[in-house]
Amino acid sequence: MLIQETRPLLRHSEDRGHTQLDWLSSFHTFSFGDYQDPQHHSFGHLRVINDDIIKANSGFGTHPHHDMEIITLVLSGQLEHKDSLGNGSVIQAGDVQRMTAGTGIRHSEFNPSQTEDVQLLQVWILPHTKGLTPSYEQRSFSDTSQGGA
Repeated sequence: MLIQETRPLLRHSEDRGHTQLDWLSSFHTFSFGDYQDPQHHSFGHLRVINDDIIKANSGFGTHPHHDMEIITLVLSGQLEHKDSLGNGSVIQAGDVQRMTAGTGIRHSEFNPSQTEDVQLLQVWILPHTKGLTPSYEQRSFSDTSQGGA
């Protein structure tokens, strides 16, 4: 019996969806918001990979999430986070934030700089279990702790 190997589709960065607002430039690997592509809706439990640039002194107002694991990696600049659990922090370049939305969480993401844009990657993963208790964690990674060559 011949077993056929299945390989994920290669998605070139220039083929991603794009949202351009006066305060946000966002590239979408999968369908997101007004960008809908039935060929690229998700990959297994991976639902979102967005590459965002948020202009200075702007951002996402308070909005809800539920039953989603959300990971944010700030590549440059800083991002202010506030949520309905009482967490508030500024995520710096090199920091990673993990948020379990679970039964429901409301949060905002804002670029507090008056002059510098923030660039971040945001990844959403569908959890194996719905209805988890919402939680938040943030970690900093120095250049030396990241390893690599």
